Amino acid sequence: MAEQNEVQEGITPLFPRLWRYCLVLTSNHDRANDLAQASCLRAIEKAHQFERGTNLDRWLFRIAQRLWFNELRSEAVRRGGGLATLDEIEIPDPKSDTESNLYAREVLLSVMGLPEAQRITMLLVYLEGYSYREAASELDIPIGTVMSRLSAARTKLTGDASFKKLKHG
Repeated sequence: MAEQNEVQEGITPLFPRLWRYCLVLTSNHDRANDLAQASCLRAIEKAHQFERGTNLDRWLFRIAQRLWFNELRSEAVRRGGGLATLDEIEIPDPKSDTESNLYAREVLLSVMGLPEAQRITMLLVYLEGYSYREAASELDIPIGTVMSRLSAARTKLTGDASFKKLKHG
């Protein structure tokens, strides 16, 4: 019962981060909404499996990842379609000014152009603040693979002309 309360109370403040993670997984606004909601529903249904005192965010991210991978496996044909257009992806930060929001959007769009494995790894380490070890555990990969993916992503982003323009203003 205590697990149920902790999960239900913790979902609301974590939802923006969960949705952002789902957006990185799916590359589509509508699918991210569906995946985030399905993840919350699954978390509530499986709250008895949550270990009190552990990181609820990581547990929710793992649920989202498993749901997404299950969807990809069961409907591989759908994977190629329905990518979000540039105008559909907006993640405004009410605490920032317009210029910061535009910059953040451009950075996100550059990151969204990375291969899925690099994109997810970057989100966990650079945006969510996971250590390399925590990201490796979350993704169920060796820590060296995390470092390799991040290195490849940085190389690709710094070689991207539009990202360079953003970086140097």
